[in-house]
Parts: sequence; C-alpha cells; structure tokens
Amino acid sequence: MIIVRYADDLALGFEHEDDAHRFLDAMRTRLEEFALSLHPDKTRLIEFGRSAATNRKKHGLRKPETFMFLGFVFICGKSRQGHFQLQRKTRGDRMRAKLADIKEELRRRMHHPISEQGEWLRQVVAGHFAYFAVPTNSRALSAFRHWVTDLWRRALRRRSQKDGFTWGRMAKLADEWLPKLRTLHPWPSIRFAVKTQGRSRMP
Repeated sequence: MIIVRYADDLALGFEHEDDAHRFLDAMRTRLEEFALSLHPDKTRLIEFGRSAATNRKKHGLRKPETFMFLGFVFICGKSRQGHFQLQRKTRGDRMRAKLADIKEELRRRMHHPISEQGEWLRQVVAGHFAYFAVPTNSRALSAFRHWVTDLWRRALRRRSQKDGFTWGRMAKLADEWLPKLRTLHPWPSIRFAVKTQGRSRMP
C-alpha cells in the first residue's frame, strides 16, 4: 500500500483490489463516527498501474482511467520503447483558469512599460514551470507559454492599434523575457531512489 497526501487530498495505491475495497469500506465507517463523509465526486476506485492496460484489454474494457490529483492528470502511458510509463499532464481547467487570471491582469497593466510587463510575466511563467515542469508534461508547458505570449501580444496591440505586434516580434519578446521550456523535476524513479543505512541517508 502507498499513500500520497496533501492537506485533505489523498491518493492511495493497493497491489490487490480486495484490499482497496476493504480499506474504502473501513474509511467510510471510521469517518461516519465523526459525522464526516468522503466527497462523492472525488472518491473512486480505479485500476491503475503497469498491468492495468493488459488486464482491462483481457476483459474487453477500454484503456485505463485517469485520475486528477494536485493539479495534474495521471495517465497510464507508454514510453517510446513501449514500456509502462506514469505520465502527468497539467489539468486543463487549472491552465485555463490561470490564463484567464493573466489576461485580466494584463488588461490592468496594459499601459505599463513593456519591460515591466515582461518582468512580471517572467515571474508568472517561472512560477508555473517551477510546479508543473515535470517529465511527460512538455506539451502542456509549451501550450501555456504560447498562450501567455499570445495574451501579451493582444494586450500590446489593444493599447496601440498602429503598432503592429506581429508573431515574429512577439517571439523575440518572449525569448527575451519568458523562461525557456525545460523539465525542472527529475523522474520519480530518480527522485525517490534513496539508499539508507539505519536511519541516515547514505551520501
């Protein structure tokens, strides 16, 4: 059994399906003792992991379900070599909400100098990448940077109809101010490959 928890969000993994059902029943019973309940839309059991696709195919089922946790969609994917690969993608609704916030703030900053806008957007994109720049998420990161650039272009064109902010010019501005796309976090297999000796981490 594995547990990943942040505040009141919880994801649990079990090797055997029966264990998962028993745990879910026990947790419901325990929470009821305190007049609490599990969120009906967020609580579900799914088959997930390296054997999920094969098992479901044997039973004539579609590909494994995905689940959302801490801003990501978790997917049973495959590597280029065809091996199982846990993939994480930015949740679409989270990205759209963030872009909507940026659009609104750009309207407020529309008449600020380009350098001030660029510095602010640099911090926004860097902050987004600091959290979401995990392996397998490069497509969503690229899309986020693209849409931020487009929102900036629209804001600049709105304040000066005569000044043509073409995509070529905006690409240069983006390269000057916005962080380049790159993966900032290691693969989970590397991040958690910790050897210990007794209670101390080995150097």
